[in-house]
Amino acid sequence: MIVDEIRNTLFQFQDTAYANFQSRLIPTVSPEAFIGVRTPELRKYAKQLSKDSSIETFLSALPHIYFEENQLHAFLLSEMKDYDDCLAAVIRFLPYIDNWATCDQMSPKVFRKHREELLSPIRQWLKSDKTYIVRFGVGMLMEHYLEEAFDPSYPAIVAEIRSEEYYIRMMIAWYFATALAKQYDTILPYLTEKRLDRWTHNKTIQKAVESYRITPEQKEFLRKLKISGQEGC
Repeated sequence: MIVDEIRNTLFQFQDTAYANFQSRLIPTVSPEAFIGVRTPELRKYAKQLSKDSSIETFLSALPHIYFEENQLHAFLLSEMKDYDDCLAAVIRFLPYIDNWATCDQMSPKVFRKHREELLSPIRQWLKSDKTYIVRFGVGMLMEHYLEEAFDPSYPAIVAEIRSEEYYIRMMIAWYFATALAKQYDTILPYLTEKRLDRWTHNKTIQKAVESYRITPEQKEFLRKLKISGQEGC
């Protein structure tokens, strides 16, 4: 079966030291689930497998056992050419994502050509009770709707999200920091008017002042907007 073939191939790329390193960076995944395959190898393998007519068998074999299988799955979906097929596959896979890396590295190229249609599923993802589905939805808004497809209603939707989940709050802060770099005048009131919770507000400022895309003058002003007090982590 192709599932066994893929798993055997992944173990051929195994680097146990790298697996230990990855497990420390991704604490939501059991250390035993890491094989230790570097991302360039996974991306290269995904491109190769994307041409295999039997790959749907692997994509249907959920849940996967290993982190790298999930990564490979995400990279395979990122290579899909048909929008409807890709969207259906993403929706099927999203509930099984259990870490920030797989969530953030799944970026279907075909979505770029279907931004209007993509808005409806994004809105549904943002309402999910699953951490990485919400995170993926915010990530898609950040990736595809901060430049020519930008609309002021989109950051308003993100600002309405309230969660105690670290990986959701971090993505929201990342979204607003990136939005500041691309739509500064529109996004700034979210900070001057304190529309975000304190933790996300301060984390947004932290990430923005670390960005090379924010001017020194903007950074100086943003630092003054930090809300003092207990932030959490």
